[in-house]
Amino acid sequence: MRIDEIRAAGSGADAVVLTSAVSRRYATGFHSTAGACYISARRAVLLTDFRYIEAARLQAQGVEVCEIKTGESYTAAVNRLAAEDCVKSIALEDETLTCSEYRRWENGLAAQAVPLGRLISGLRQVKDEDEVMRIASAQRIAEQAFSEILNEIRPGVTEQELAARLTYLMLHHGAENMSFDPIVVSGVNSSRPHGVPSQKPVAEGDFVTMDFGCIYQGYCSDMTRTVAVGHVTDEMQAVYDTVLSAQLAGIAAARAGVTGKEVDAAARSVISQAGYGDAFGHGFGHCVGLEIHEEPRASQTADTPLPAGCVLTAEPGIYLPGKFGVRIEDMLYVIEDGCVNLTDTPKHLIVLPA
Repeated sequence: MRIDEIRAAGSGADAVVLTSAVSRRYATGFHSTAGACYISARRAVLLTDFRYIEAARLQAQGVEVCEIKTGESYTAAVNRLAAEDCVKSIALEDETLTCSEYRRWENGLAAQAVPLGRLISGLRQVKDEDEVMRIASAQRIAEQAFSEILNEIRPGVTEQELAARLTYLMLHHGAENMSFDPIVVSGVNSSRPHGVPSQKPVAEGDFVTMDFGCIYQGYCSDMTRTVAVGHVTDEMQAVYDTVLSAQLAGIAAARAGVTGKEVDAAARSVISQAGYGDAFGHGFGHCVGLEIHEEPRASQTADTPLPAGCVLTAEPGIYLPGKFGVRIEDMLYVIEDGCVNLTDTPKHLIVLPA
């Protein structure tokens, strides 16, 4: 049970108070925009208000559920629980609270406030079987949307229209929400890794890069595919092939115990040897879970070894300003002797009819 895992991880304090929505969901399985989860050696209590209390009592796991009454503060409720438990110190989520929020909690608590640090984010790095299933299910939804959007990519359709359609399709096929706003960029706009969909219409001879994902039962998916419309030049084909070779090299290097820097280097060397080293300016990938960007990462500065059980994106790219860009992205479930690709969509270059 998650509560027991949090206790066993050892915060260094007598109790922990989780205030971020993602940590509360991780601990209890229940999502809300307001609440706090108090965990001591004696008990675990989810505090929330009238808007969520009925749903919390039905859905929260491994915790008591208590309602915060109108006019009552969360610090007052935590103080009451802490006094009953003889708690002298409470660990707070210093990495997610703002400075003013942390001070407000610190000043309001009767017990000593101490920083929790990365305890929860560290636990979240390793996914259990159920978490992997949810990520894979989110990916299946995104892939279904991709297969259908291919029928709608043609000259004259705008990037914004395609982004809106991807959003609709993922919701239609069972997504709770988007992992992030879909990136759909075409032609010269595709050289912008995080370009914003515009009113630019797709034209014959364009690359169209689509980076998107959705949330299923709280967990995110993330994928990128670059397709062509009508035809490609020799340069476009060469760049696409280089990005795909780089991605495959990074995937081959990914396994538990290898640092993110080593995985990134395996892919980056392919791009550099092809003469495009300066055109790959971001990292190879990042981990995914309840949030779209989690630790650890695979980049030029990532010295952290990848743990068995993390889910890592594999997304190298080449971006040529004024011309085009290419990115290809899968999600990898990292295991002791390699990785399992959670993405089923093929990666050969698709050239759509104009």
